[in-house]
Amino acid sequence: MPTYRDEAIVLRTQKLGESDRIITLLTRRLGKVRAVGRGVRKTKSKFGARLEPAMVIDIQCYEGRSLDSITQAESIEPYGDKLARGYETWTATSAMLETCDRLTEEKEPALQQHLLLRGALGSLAGGTHDPGLVLDAYLLRALAIAGYAPSFHDCAKCGAPGPHRGFHIVAGGAVCPVCRPPGSAAPAPETLGLLSALLTGDWVVADESDPRHRREGSGLVAAFLQWHLERGLRSLRMVER
Repeated sequence: MPTYRDEAIVLRTQKLGESDRIITLLTRRLGKVRAVGRGVRKTKSKFGARLEPAMVIDIQCYEGRSLDSITQAESIEPYGDKLARGYETWTATSAMLETCDRLTEEKEPALQQHLLLRGALGSLAGGTHDPGLVLDAYLLRALAIAGYAPSFHDCAKCGAPGPHRGFHIVAGGAVCPVCRPPGSAAPAPETLGLLSALLTGDWVVADESDPRHRREGSGLVAAFLQWHLERGLRSLRMVER
């Protein structure tokens, strides 16, 4: 059977039989793939520990009819082990992995999503920024790559130059007084400035933000994400806000 080798991030795992697992991977070249890790739940498994969520690995598989099979896995960045040691980092990691899984399709190349997720995991593991900020920055950028970039300055409906105080999830973000639908939120200008900074990578502004603006921004990001995913994100409920 044809084989392939690629760099991959483990998104999730599922038990299969008595000793196997189905591993969902986001590869650099092929996109999302599902492969069987045979015997990885046994204590003597050669690479079971490398096939845990958030691990970055070099993987070799052979193609199957429905599921591929993993024949080799070498560790590149063992982020999963380090991130699992803290509640804040692990819940943020879980939300990132679930979001990535939902925004990608099997066997469709997703290089930008792969690079974004790897960078976000590295930032979390490095501890250079607050985990909540890293999570919100990742969610906003992952949505932007998927074609759902929100507007935090100009009107999302008519393009009128901002800044605008109204924010409406369905409309796509900031809305001017003319386009503002009933029920629109009115977040603080500092909150919209923070979200814009997270989307563009302005960490100087993000790191100096006030906790209340972070909380308000996180609520908007969660609502915007779940609207476009069309259902709730299980792991996001566990994140402390």
